[in-house]
Amino acid sequence: MDTAADTPIADLRPTLDRLRAAWQARKPDFTQRRDDLRRLRAALKDRLDEMARTIAADFGHRALDESRIADGMTVLNDIDHLLTHLHSWMRPRRVGVGWRFWPGRAWIEPHPLGVVGVIAPWNYPVNLALIPLATAIAAGNHVYLKPSEHTPRTSAFLRDLLAEVFPPDRVAVATGGADVGAAFAGLPFDHLVFTGSTAVGRKVMAAAAANLTPLTLELGGKSPAIVCPDFPLEKAAARIATGKWFNGGQTCIAPDYVLVPAAQRDAFVAALRAEVVARYGANLDNREDYTRIINAGQYARLQGYLDDARARGIEATPLAGSADPAQRLLPPTVLLDPGDDARVMQEEIFGPILPVKGYHTLEEAIAYVNAHDRPLALYPFSHDRATVRRILDATLAGGVSINDTLFHFAIGNLPFGGVGPSGMGAYHARAGFDAMSKQLPVFRQARLTAGDLLKPPYAKVRWLLDRIIR
Repeated sequence: MDTAADTPIADLRPTLDRLRAAWQARKPDFTQRRDDLRRLRAALKDRLDEMARTIAADFGHRALDESRIADGMTVLNDIDHLLTHLHSWMRPRRVGVGWRFWPGRAWIEPHPLGVVGVIAPWNYPVNLALIPLATAIAAGNHVYLKPSEHTPRTSAFLRDLLAEVFPPDRVAVATGGADVGAAFAGLPFDHLVFTGSTAVGRKVMAAAAANLTPLTLELGGKSPAIVCPDFPLEKAAARIATGKWFNGGQTCIAPDYVLVPAAQRDAFVAALRAEVVARYGANLDNREDYTRIINAGQYARLQGYLDDARARGIEATPLAGSADPAQRLLPPTVLLDPGDDARVMQEEIFGPILPVKGYHTLEEAIAYVNAHDRPLALYPFSHDRATVRRILDATLAGGVSINDTLFHFAIGNLPFGGVGPSGMGAYHARAGFDAMSKQLPVFRQARLTAGDLLKPPYAKVRWLLDRIIR
């Protein structure tokens, strides 16, 4: 497949204007939105195998089943959820007016905003492009998509897929590097969804500020797992291994580090090693199921974390196999008790390196989490409800999976979003539909109302004011 040619920056604004003019001329109704979602679902389902091969080519190697799960199944499930609930979400919602404004009536009408911009990242290049796009379509908007330049084959796949489903004045795709992305973020969208790093998120927010463009920022950060003393180590290791090494650790909500009781640290690492060997082989023999690092720059960044850790005397232990720079293969690696001065503890890892830190009391673990930026995800492991409640009450994260990892992202009825440095706003299902709509408040006055009396001279109606103002 040919990669997508860069979109000239000069074409960005005319394309946006074309999308907006078409939206103004004919705003999508329920039938149009439903049909668009159905066609998008059918087209993607028919091309899932092609999608998986295309993503694998961009990564050098990516497990095909991981693409089918994370970039295929999740999108299809979200579209199904949108289709199931779309009609009810579009209906006006009655709200009470209170006795002071009776017999007037009030309601909230969801209205589409116009043109929604979507800037998608490279790690799940179809999922994180099509879920916000489908949500914006469900809300009645037109969409302008900017996929990642780091997955050019997948960008071309998305361009062709969307051209098959939508006319060019309803959905458009812009491709290109950082210069195109910066210009794209500065367009006067009616809403902009960005998924990526916190550092780039700051630049996107600054660019959008010139137009006061409303934003949904899905960022990242260091998402902790807290293993409590009562939870079985083998089960915790299995579920954390899934969350950490799926997609080679290149997941925004992957466990970034694990806090485990100090006395259980070595046993936990042994359980992690057993999981990795069972999945990939002692020498990473099962390389088909192990995803590579996306590009040489990311590989060098991750290798730099390991070099920095070893220079500080931190034990860095591969759990299986060894690194192969030519293939950009970095094995699952554990770092034992790195300090906060280590680079690996200062930035989101976004790779198959897992720091494991021992703690002595739960309060110590909670204090460590709270001493850092609020994470995108939090993973407490405990069967004791009181213990879990202590963690939830004492911390704040974008989302939580208890006794597992990642799965809160996939639950259709849960909003997904960060807090503070890990993001702003939320989407998925109803949360996304509402975010990409104007929740228009409407009040309708009755023919006869006491409000008609509330005008000067007030002395004549002071008796009424005395009863209303109380």
